[in-house]
Amino acid sequence: MIGPALVLAVIVGLFHVSAYVFIRGRAGARLVLLVPAAVLGAWAGDTVGVRMAIDPIRIGDFNLVSASVVAWLAIGLVAILTILVPPRPVEGDTPQVATMLRRTSVPKPAGGSGPEPQAPA
Repeated sequence: MIGPALVLAVIVGLFHVSAYVFIRGRAGARLVLLVPAAVLGAWAGDTVGVRMAIDPIRIGDFNLVSASVVAWLAIGLVAILTILVPPRPVEGDTPQVATMLRRTSVPKPAGGSGPEPQAPA
């Protein structure tokens, strides 16, 4: 049976990841790491709040403030680790192709004026 603390930890974790993505603007591939980290952080924060018994905002037996603080700590940890870890090279990664356009001069026909350029149709 799933306890209410786990369900509330999932809701709190998803809420804080959504707030992080809203503030940051994007999460990219790290979203896969952020959601479980925030949920586990909220669940652990609730446990810490139960042990310390100092949380002023509670939903039943769920300690909301301590769960939120630890969820944000987990989100920050994942954000820092994803910045510090270098990206893996992708196999078959083709080098970037740079295209540079140069204007070339068209030689004028000899012996006077040539045909007038026509406007595109």
